[in-house]
Amino acid sequence: MIKISNQRISMKIKLKFLLLVMLGFTLVGYSQSKTDNTFEAPNILVILLDDAGYVDFGFMGSKDLSTPEIDKLASSGTIFTDAHVSATVCAPSRAGLLTGKYQQRFGFEANGTGGIGLSNDVETMADVFNHNGYNTYAIGKWHLGEEPSDHPNQRGFQEFYGFIGGSRSYFPIENPSQIDMLQHNGKRVKLNGYMTDALGDMAVNFINKKRNKPFFMYLSFNAVHTPMEAKEEDLAKFKGHPRQALAAMTWSLDENIGKVVRALKNKGVVENTLVFFLSDNGGAHNNQSSTGPLKGWKGNKFEGGHRVPFVVSWPGQLPSGNSLDGLTSSLDIFSTAVKAANIEVDDELILDGVNLLPYLKKAKSGSPHEKLFWRKLDESAVRMGNKKLIALKGFGNVMYDLKNDLGETFDLTRVLPTEKSQIEQEYIKWETELMKPLWDEGPIWMPITRHIHKSLMSNEEPEYKDPWGKK
Repeated sequence: MIKISNQRISMKIKLKFLLLVMLGFTLVGYSQSKTDNTFEAPNILVILLDDAGYVDFGFMGSKDLSTPEIDKLASSGTIFTDAHVSATVCAPSRAGLLTGKYQQRFGFEANGTGGIGLSNDVETMADVFNHNGYNTYAIGKWHLGEEPSDHPNQRGFQEFYGFIGGSRSYFPIENPSQIDMLQHNGKRVKLNGYMTDALGDMAVNFINKKRNKPFFMYLSFNAVHTPMEAKEEDLAKFKGHPRQALAAMTWSLDENIGKVVRALKNKGVVENTLVFFLSDNGGAHNNQSSTGPLKGWKGNKFEGGHRVPFVVSWPGQLPSGNSLDGLTSSLDIFSTAVKAANIEVDDELILDGVNLLPYLKKAKSGSPHEKLFWRKLDESAVRMGNKKLIALKGFGNVMYDLKNDLGETFDLTRVLPTEKSQIEQEYIKWETELMKPLWDEGPIWMPITRHIHKSLMSNEEPEYKDPWGKK
């Protein structure tokens, strides 16, 4: 009996010892997890330009436009050389960027807003960040709807400082319309000075606010969209320049982006701020911009219409001074930003973008996208690998090998019929996921856009590029 009792006592002692050891490991593990859990939610800053030319920055090869601050931002991060937006005109491009999905999924296909704007059931980046403890700010051009339900304050942004329309004067307007007036959360404010400066100043103001939350900021400059207006002192700086107005406007834009980055540094948050820099579409034909070696411009499906300068910078987390050649989209901003913020999005939220962080950290190589699609009413395009197919309803299609023909000159539709057919099938499959456009671009612009596409597809110079140049 005593022997059995001793065995039981011995077993009890061993069990207690084992439990204490296990508890010790648990506490150590808990302590380590608490110590190692140093994740700090990053600030997210999207800097969006308007109608900027593909090569109109120093880091993209410009020799005549001065952009020292933007070039510093580019050198602090990664430059994407094959980056694209989801539309070749302002409004649908912005709809795609802010929702992270092809805007054709919810009928936002043509330019303008059709009196409808963003669908009420579409979730924006601001909605997601707002629901996950972020301060959310929209600054500058909106152009995503004029109805009260489309106002930035109703689409996830706690603060909005800017204007609702697609363009306006850079200087004060005496009696502005509701869509042209500069406003702060719906209330008109007086513009003193130059619009680009006002937007840059407000971005700095928001950065300097005392807060205990990270921020998501959508800084949407209207530069360098027409009208071509610049400050007198900036015009004087570029006196005699062949692109004087654009050079002066770009200089002011550069100054203000530098001002914003300095504010991040002074606040001590630059190393934990993920910055995206890009244009909303290719350079316009009427703002002196240059698309360099690219064919086409804003509004058409050639590379000059949708390939854009694109930089991602996060000094505390990502390497600097790099470039990536993989196929990339503005749709990727949403997916990348929420992943960086450690936010789990609802499975029902369809995102067409890719998380770029593994590519930026060199954990993955190759191309983030195997294919991208574009459609605006009768014009469409598909990119698969290096091949690109452009189609115009009722006219035909052309196909190019961008690796060997970036200028989109040599049509390969008859040379590579099998590849052409494969790309067409991918496009047909993609179209089944879309809805019909909720509005078009009207009887003035639609035939002009069609004329431009027919001319470029035939390697001819268009006779006119806008309603004012048409004879």
